[in-house]
Amino acid sequence: MSNKSTHSGYDSPIMEDTRTTMAVQRFLDELAGVKGDAPADPIVRALLACAVDRLHLICATLLFRSYPRLTQPPLNLQADEMLSSVVERLLKAMRKVHPQTVRQFFALANQHMRWELNDLARRLDNEVRQVELRESVVGAPADSVGSQISPTTRRILDVIENLPEDEREVFDLVRVQGMTRPEAAEVLGVSPKTVQRRLNRGLLTLSEKLADLQRAPVPPALG
Repeated sequence: MSNKSTHSGYDSPIMEDTRTTMAVQRFLDELAGVKGDAPADPIVRALLACAVDRLHLICATLLFRSYPRLTQPPLNLQADEMLSSVVERLLKAMRKVHPQTVRQFFALANQHMRWELNDLARRLDNEVRQVELRESVVGAPADSVGSQISPTTRRILDVIENLPEDEREVFDLVRVQGMTRPEAAEVLGVSPKTVQRRLNRGLLTLSEKLADLQRAPVPPALG
C-alpha cells in the first residue's frame, strides 16, 4: 500500500503561506529573547531565509507594478537583484530594530523595498540628467527619457507614503502587492472587513488629494 497522503504530498499556497507566517513569528519571538550583547544575526538570517519566497514575491510585484521603468534599460533591474539589496538592508536594520509581530516585520520589509526602489530611481534620474547635459542635441534618447519618474508619479507616491500607517499598509498589500483581502487580513492580523474599510479610507484620501489630476484615484501602474 502506498504511503502517499490523500493530498498527494502537495500543500496549497494558503497552507504554505500560513506555515511561513507561523515560522516567521517563531523567529521573531526568538529574536525578542536576545539579551545584551548576544548575537542576533544568526536568528535574523534564519528569519529572512524562512520568509525569502514571500519577500521575493513582494519585491517582484512592487517592482513590476509600481517601478516598471527600472526593469528596462539602462538599469534592467530584476526581482532577484532587488531582493538581495533588500535583504542586506534588513540585516543592517534589524541589528537595531526588532519587530515583534509578522505584521511589523513585513511593514519593515515594505519600507526598505520602497526606499531601495526610490534610491535607484533617484540615481537613475541623476544619470539621465548628466547624459542630457553632455548631449549637444536637444533632448535625450527616448529610452533615457522614459526611464525617469514623472513629477505626477512622484506626487502620487508621496501621497501614498503619507497615508496613515494602517491605510498605507493595506494599500501596499492589496493594491501594490496584489494580495487578496483575506491574505492581507492574515498578514495584518485583522478581519477582511477591516482591510476593506482601511482600503476605502485610503482610496478616498488619494481621491481627494489628487482630484486635480482628473483621473482615477489610483493609476493602473500602482493598482
